[in-house]
Amino acid sequence: MLIFLIGYMGSGKTTLGRPLASRLGYRFTDLDKAIEDGEARTIGEIFSTDGEAYFRDLERKYLQKIVDEGDDWVISTGGGTPCFGENMALMNASGVTVYLKIAPRMLADRLLVAKVCRPLVAGKTPDELLSYIEETLAVREKFYGQANVIVSNPSRDVTKLVQILEPYLSVK
Repeated sequence: MLIFLIGYMGSGKTTLGRPLASRLGYRFTDLDKAIEDGEARTIGEIFSTDGEAYFRDLERKYLQKIVDEGDDWVISTGGGTPCFGENMALMNASGVTVYLKIAPRMLADRLLVAKVCRPLVAGKTPDELLSYIEETLAVREKFYGQANVIVSNPSRDVTKLVQILEPYLSVK
């Protein structure tokens, strides 16, 4: 089974994805990291050199590659992955999608203290960041809302996430 963790940047997809994969005995991949490793450049470099459209094409290519490789993966997607091309349909057809839904203020707080620079939010003041998150979430929600499972304010307790996913795991 493929488990796709979706949600806004800073929602905890990688933070929850690694221990979830470990608990289930699955492999884990962070889609952004897979792109960086495969392209030998950071996401920031790709955005600044080639633009967002090029990045989204790469994102689809790497997502398809993971889907083609088969079962038993937990995949932490990029925040925008479900919102471009037919990525959400591909993920829903290939496994179970889990939307980690976090309030905009909490996302802003997390991103302000994050150690990783994210190209789409770099250089924004706290107020600009919150406004940007609210605006982009309003657009992305229609994609995120197509997930098989929506987990609001997920804790870091992987046991609870496994319990929520149990109906999907048992049909494997």
